[in-house]
Amino acid sequence: MKIKKVILYILVVVLVSGAIIGYSYYKKIFGSNVNKEASLFIPTNANFDDVIQLLSPYIKNENSFKWVAEKKNYLNKIKAGHYILKKGMNNNSLVDLLRSGEQIPIKVSFNNQDTVEKLAGRIAEQIEADSTALIRAILNNEFLQKHNLSEATVLGIFIPNSYEFYWNTSADKFANRMFKEYTRFWNENRLAKANKLNLTKNEVITLASIVQKETAIASERPTVAGLYLNRLRSRWPLGADPTIIFALKQKYGQDKVYKRVLNKDLQIDSPYNTYTRQGLPPGPIAMPDISSIDAVLNDMRHDYYYMCASVDKLGYHEFAKTLEQHNINARKYHKWVSQQGINR
Repeated sequence: MKIKKVILYILVVVLVSGAIIGYSYYKKIFGSNVNKEASLFIPTNANFDDVIQLLSPYIKNENSFKWVAEKKNYLNKIKAGHYILKKGMNNNSLVDLLRSGEQIPIKVSFNNQDTVEKLAGRIAEQIEADSTALIRAILNNEFLQKHNLSEATVLGIFIPNSYEFYWNTSADKFANRMFKEYTRFWNENRLAKANKLNLTKNEVITLASIVQKETAIASERPTVAGLYLNRLRSRWPLGADPTIIFALKQKYGQDKVYKRVLNKDLQIDSPYNTYTRQGLPPGPIAMPDISSIDAVLNDMRHDYYYMCASVDKLGYHEFAKTLEQHNINARKYHKWVSQQGINR
């Protein structure tokens, strides 16, 4: 009888111990371990220690995660990318997510950068590739030649918008994707309108960049575009102050600020000097919005050849058909500028 009690006691101890151990394993695998929702960015070539360090702020128990990760061989299956951690997620689900490589795309946006360097800096804030790699990819000779581009025209393939990317997209893949988006943007309708204007895609983008810099008022852009197209058709120099500012920055540095174009500036020796050279400059002076591009493709037809910033309606322009009327507008504007103390 005593033997039976001992056996029963041992059996109970074994069962209880097994239950405790089983629960411990169950808790390690299926117990909640993620303490808050978060975005996790795992860099390319990260090792297991790197992952643990990145996870540390978001999990309650590192040791239990390590144990499950080792059992599921995650140490040899680390995949870079952007992952969303859900509050209450257990180690099993967490390891499965990170092993799968099923990362969540991110929204990448940019607008109105006026140099490749500034564009690269903006993109590097949003994806893993750094600005140096991005500049190298965008200005790569093979990339430029393949797509019939140059350093002067390449900025024009970047259409300001929001795009979905995987965070760990390489610099080369980013550049190639942007060219595909550029090709998609130039649909049959836009190409037909460009052909009707007798302009290439680069010429449309270049003119749109000037329109963009001339006015921040989207509703005014078709009028400004029509004015410049009138000058082009009449074989006038464009006479666009934003191109002079672009040339000055190329010569004296991108950090320089020019609020006023002086007469002496109009003599600068540059292919972007639209006062001394007829036609369009070699490439865009900035990255135009879609509204500016479409303003060129859908320009307003009128007889204006002159424009001057308005002093009565700041941000807008006064348009004129004759030089006489333009000179009246210009004198009014120059007087106002001098009163504001704007010398440069």
